[in-house]
Amino acid sequence: MTVEKQTTAHGDVLIIGAGPVGMTLALDLARRGIDVIIVEKQRADAAPRTRCNHISARSLEYYRSLGIATEIRNAGLPRSHPHDVAYVTSLTGHELTRIRIPASENTYGSVGYADSGWPTPEPPHRCNQLYWEPILREHLRTTPNIRTFYGTEITDIEQDLAQVTARGVNGAGESVQFNATYLVGCDGGTSRVRKSIGAEFEGTEVISGTRGVYVRSRDLAVKRRVDPAWMTWFLNEYSYGCVVALDGTELWSIQFFLPAGRTDFDSIDPHEGIKAAVGAEIDYEIISVDDWYGRRLVADRFRDRRVFICGDAGHLWIPMAGYGMNAGIASAMTLSWQLAGVLSGWAEPGLLDAYEAERKPVTDQVSEHAMALGLANLDTDLVRNVPPMLLAEGSEADAFRAEVGRELYDVNLGQFACAGLNFGSYYDASPVISYDTESAPAYDLATYTPSTVPGCRTPHIWLNDGRSLYDAMETGFTLLRMDPALDVSDLCLAAGKHNVPLQVIDLSVAEAGDIYQHKLVLSRPDQHVAWRGNTLPEDASALIDLIRGAGNLSAERQ
Repeated sequence: MTVEKQTTAHGDVLIIGAGPVGMTLALDLARRGIDVIIVEKQRADAAPRTRCNHISARSLEYYRSLGIATEIRNAGLPRSHPHDVAYVTSLTGHELTRIRIPASENTYGSVGYADSGWPTPEPPHRCNQLYWEPILREHLRTTPNIRTFYGTEITDIEQDLAQVTARGVNGAGESVQFNATYLVGCDGGTSRVRKSIGAEFEGTEVISGTRGVYVRSRDLAVKRRVDPAWMTWFLNEYSYGCVVALDGTELWSIQFFLPAGRTDFDSIDPHEGIKAAVGAEIDYEIISVDDWYGRRLVADRFRDRRVFICGDAGHLWIPMAGYGMNAGIASAMTLSWQLAGVLSGWAEPGLLDAYEAERKPVTDQVSEHAMALGLANLDTDLVRNVPPMLLAEGSEADAFRAEVGRELYDVNLGQFACAGLNFGSYYDASPVISYDTESAPAYDLATYTPSTVPGCRTPHIWLNDGRSLYDAMETGFTLLRMDPALDVSDLCLAAGKHNVPLQVIDLSVAEAGDIYQHKLVLSRPDQHVAWRGNTLPEDASALIDLIRGAGNLSAERQ
């Protein structure tokens, strides 16, 4: 008789999916002292996908807190390579316009660029996940309280009042079982975890189709006549798309976007497409072809009791503004501190009710911005029927191209200099935030107004000693005090009673500036404002109970 082998592992949090979102969640939970198991169906040596090319400033703020932002910023293109976004008829044709973005060596302190001068210690970084995803993998490997199981596919998930159990099969054909207090599905658009909790996608099923071609060619850089850029969009009679420089030398991601409503991928022949994009014959090797749909889909729920979904498992949209993965990272960092608080004992399970209440509305907002931008690019006569004048020669054609360039610049500046999308989103219906009568400032792709309205991102400032405020903050709550004479001991005592992590940072008038107009601002572990006032509330204990989920106890105590 053959006895089937079975592996069983136990942890605090089980994460299904080791993409960027799952790995970020694991690393943040681990630094908070949580025992993490992460399971991935791909093998450990599988090459990362090449879809994501942009790490937002907000994501880099989080990676800074994890101590890995500098590693990520040094990955990808050579530090001197421009991060510009250019619009051309082809790489050997006419340049229509250019959005100037500094090379990584000039990121800090740059002025006069589309995304310079942002209120952050970490500006965006343009880098394909081919280069920065291995950095996350290496940190997973070397973090003691993270256990990884690659080449393992989960087939069944169930939960009860005490735990979640997931079963599956590893690469050796052995049965595996994982038991955890909570489970998070970061397992992508076809998420088994999402299906297991009965969540369904809602929204627009298909906006358009995109054919991505991953190419190796040194000849492309040699034959190109337009100035180098991180991303070069081309518009000609054959197609509309972009060439993304991955290493600045020989690796390129070429994306062909079909007009809105079209998904006939085979209408784009990769070889003809490459020739049209470059505008000349070149030597190249196609490494892979990847067809995918642009959508606007958001799950109708993000949680069922002990099981949560995060990242693409909870939302899919057209990748304009490059914020799909970055929104997933923001969700992971919100869920992380909330899970850690409950597992560490200082928070009540009611804190976990905040995850869906906070992240689902924001995800809806971001998806609407992305869809609107996608339609502004793809649902146009310019893309459907490229005017012959665009490719003609002469002064009249030059004037026409200049006008088209101005339109493309105006439509697309916001997606490549999206301060609003990075910093403007807010939580306006959270059960663990103490609101006042002021509403959060409106935002769009490019517009951001720093604000201490509860629910907003805690405004970043530089301290007198040269440090970032975010660097001075620890992993718990931070009470920012603009008047050191104010007695805040009642709040500190109430926090200490329940072991709620709380520090006090005094800000000078010069540091606080015009942004911090209240004398007290309470910032959460994810750098969102939880409360503000000029004096402590009469019942400091009630405020502590609110922010730790004790004022919103779940009907079913887990």
